[in-house]
Amino acid sequence: MNTNPLPLPVYPYRLNLPNGNILYPVVASYEYQAAAAKMNDTILQQTYRLLHEQGVPSNPQAESTGYYEVKTNERNVLSLSLFNYTFSGGAHGLTLQKSLTFDAETGRPYTLAELFKPNSGFEEKLTEMVRAQIRERDVPLLTDPPIVRPDADYYIADKALVIYYQVYEIAPYVYQFPYFPISVYSVQDMILEDGPLGRMIY
Repeated sequence: MNTNPLPLPVYPYRLNLPNGNILYPVVASYEYQAAAAKMNDTILQQTYRLLHEQGVPSNPQAESTGYYEVKTNERNVLSLSLFNYTFSGGAHGLTLQKSLTFDAETGRPYTLAELFKPNSGFEEKLTEMVRAQIRERDVPLLTDPPIVRPDADYYIADKALVIYYQVYEIAPYVYQFPYFPISVYSVQDMILEDGPLGRMIY
């Protein structure tokens, strides 16, 4: 592994639709060209998946806007969030978010479970920490207290793992995406040292 990796160049590209204006990120890397191609393919697939989840292709009345945020771009880790806001009538539109975390050398995307050691019990630990934050912040719930699934939505931001839930998934609309930042040091004994989360520590 490159011991002093530079941030990856990430550029905005536009996907023009009759009823949408979608910006999505494209990764450029001369050093890791095959990995960049893999990441770009995954990003574009997810961009289209969000559009389909919003019903944009089948609803000519829907107006859609797409954008993205880069959360981490260092130590051969790229973590970013894709957003899609679609208005189809009614009081307000709906925004969906999907985050992707990659190994910049290989282009491999990581699920939440793949950040942790097997049989480490990370689901229970993270669930406990998320529920504690809900109590501390007095977040009103629309459901039973949430659990953290192995495929839960997350991104990495500096030395924090950020677990989040979709709009309306656990809380009222006014809360939008409920975010729960967790310091990597608080789960240090569970994470894979050579994985994306481990690299934020060492």
